[in-house]
Amino acid sequence: MRFWRRRSADEDAPAGDAAPGFTAGETGEMRAQAERALARSRSGLFGRIGALFERREFGDDLWEELEELLIAADTGVAVAGRILDGVRARVRDTGVTTADGVRAILRDELVAILEAPAVAPPRWDAPFPEPLVILVVGVNGAGKTTSIAKLAAALREGGHTPVLAAADTFRAAAIDQLRAWGERLGARVVAHQPGGDPGAVVFDALAAAEAAGGAVAVIDTAGRLHTKANLMEELRKVVRVIQRRHPDAPHETLLVLDATTGQNGLLQARAFTEAVNVTGIVLAKLDGTAKGGITFAIAGELGLPVRLIGTGEALGDLAPFDPATFVDALLA
Repeated sequence: MRFWRRRSADEDAPAGDAAPGFTAGETGEMRAQAERALARSRSGLFGRIGALFERREFGDDLWEELEELLIAADTGVAVAGRILDGVRARVRDTGVTTADGVRAILRDELVAILEAPAVAPPRWDAPFPEPLVILVVGVNGAGKTTSIAKLAAALREGGHTPVLAAADTFRAAAIDQLRAWGERLGARVVAHQPGGDPGAVVFDALAAAEAAGGAVAVIDTAGRLHTKANLMEELRKVVRVIQRRHPDAPHETLLVLDATTGQNGLLQARAFTEAVNVTGIVLAKLDGTAKGGITFAIAGELGLPVRLIGTGEALGDLAPFDPATFVDALLA
């Protein structure tokens, strides 16, 4: 999947049903990836939600069951209430009584929740800053380093030169893992010795990206426990190092969340947002959860957009997030 890329002159123009900023072919690939990633969610709680609409009419006795299923799917109590309030208000205003009609309204309300965050859209297309600086944060085990590798692979496919910064100097294994990915991808990895200064690694990586011309600096950081204030301060220091060279950077600060952690992901997102200006979420391991509602909780409670979703274990299993495509795949 290509993103953060320059379009060639002979690329297909976006069709009417294409996602914003993508061609019809790219939108089809995004839809296919989302459907694969959400297979477990469709067969789990969201499948039970879909079953509610198999009956001809949708009566008052089904509202409570729908709310319970939304909460159980990790949307959270507050967001589930907002969704239900919006659906019931539109049903009342339109006079819809058929199950198909209520399902269509629910679909629109779910899309609206995901589209609500008022955050600038990602720089998927040129023009974009050179170098483009992407800071990646998250806790240990969330899938951060693997997501960085997938992102680097997509950047290379899109015609860019990714430079990876191994700024997780607390764990030697993290540096080794990123180096291994770099060798596999043919991407440069800037790393220092374990225990070194993360800021120095970032400084050198930015210099390398500037020298490469048209490069994208993707910065790995330590898998900080969001309860550790000293580690969060270290992350703020990394941001200050970036901004001394590029005052408008990082251009994206992506928080990698494990989709299988459910509501605990909200606690992580709140803590990282307080520490740094998180601009979007990478929802990793989406194919590993039977719930999937955490996506709506993130957008509805925190106002953070999901930028990318991890749809499998292969390098190509990372896709841009499109709300309508996601909801349609979830309710298919």
